[in-house]
Amino acid sequence: MGCGCLLVVLGSAFPRIALFLAWILTNRVDLAFDGFLLPLAGFIFLPYTTLFYVIAYAPNAGVSTFGWIFVAFGVLLDLGNWLSSGRFGARRNWRAQQAS
Repeated sequence: MGCGCLLVVLGSAFPRIALFLAWILTNRVDLAFDGFLLPLAGFIFLPYTTLFYVIAYAPNAGVSTFGWIFVAFGVLLDLGNWLSSGRFGARRNWRAQQAS
């Protein structure tokens, strides 16, 4: 796997791009998931979690304990992303109301 370092670098800032590249250039997503809908939903709603699960998944052994900790960290990043975007929108609306 020559593109492993590229996926890690892209995944830190752009998880959807890294997940898309992993899906197109490798078979890691197909190994980690049986169907098409779950990784697609993960791509849309939980990109860090899906990317970290794909990275942590081992074909013969599944996900190890350390891998689940890694996936849980992805959940925290996704939740932080969702919660911070809501807070930013509320702050923007409050400033718009104050300006009028």
